[in-house]
Amino acid sequence: MPPVVDVKNLEHVYPAPRRSGEPRWALKDVSFSILRGEIFGVLGPNGGGKTTLFRILSTALRASGGTVSVLGKDVRSESDFIREKLGVVFQSPSLDKKLTVMENLVHQGRLHGLSGDVLRQKIAHHLERVGMSDRSGEMVERLSGGLQRRVEIVRGLLHGPEVLLLDEPTSSLDPGARKDVWTYLDTLSQEGVTVLVTTHVMEEADRCTRLALFDEGRLVALDTPMALKKAIRGDVISVTSPDPVRLAKGILERFGCPSVIMDKTLRLERNEGHRFVPQLVEAFPGLVETLSVGKPSLDDVFVRHTGHRFWTTTP
Repeated sequence: MPPVVDVKNLEHVYPAPRRSGEPRWALKDVSFSILRGEIFGVLGPNGGGKTTLFRILSTALRASGGTVSVLGKDVRSESDFIREKLGVVFQSPSLDKKLTVMENLVHQGRLHGLSGDVLRQKIAHHLERVGMSDRSGEMVERLSGGLQRRVEIVRGLLHGPEVLLLDEPTSSLDPGARKDVWTYLDTLSQEGVTVLVTTHVMEEADRCTRLALFDEGRLVALDTPMALKKAIRGDVISVTSPDPVRLAKGILERFGCPSVIMDKTLRLERNEGHRFVPQLVEAFPGLVETLSVGKPSLDDVFVRHTGHRFWTTTP
């Protein structure tokens, strides 16, 4: 099957401020494709390029270079067609809080040319699916953050899009509300809706069909979450030391094991890490302050591909 979304050599640069500064590259030679029914996750820290990618895919921003097609149509030349097929949920809340749930949805439906019984049936259908049939007459400002997010998703689905774009859909939500949103996304995926979601939450990234890791505008890794973690063979060992440079050099010379230094912490990968730890402590007395051993996580995958931790990246 042809991809639903196809991105090739995508680049985007924001011009320099008028008075000073340099142009800022937001995306650099990015290529990937998304198949029908996937939940495709884009994971990256602030400033990694996620939002710029989202804006380009939603036709809100024209890329500096490369090509992007959605359902076989180019986003530059056939943006009107693509907008009809897209459902978009932005990171920032966009509901009118002084209107009811129904009033918000009726207004959105009319923007897509829906009206009358067709619109009312679509609204009733989607509200029932997200468990909000009894809230249609309630003011949006009285709803919890999780319920408001459900209404945002319903609004993005009213016109029956084939592709749903969600930018940080669970930001500011509690764990229970996040779980509800992702349960609904799983259902949509099973029904053939293609979902692209940007996130900076590792637990959410683990639920995606495939995951693209972005850092400083570059696509640094792409695969299923499980495959990305399995690529790290063995265990991940983290060691804090008063002299990390000396310790890293010693580990490499004695055990042939390279490590990455972040602040005062060394990170290394080793098969049977629990067996290696006693050897490490015995070999370098005084250079090991604290030590932990664990199975690879997506944070470890990010470190492996970028050389720095996910949360310490400067926005």
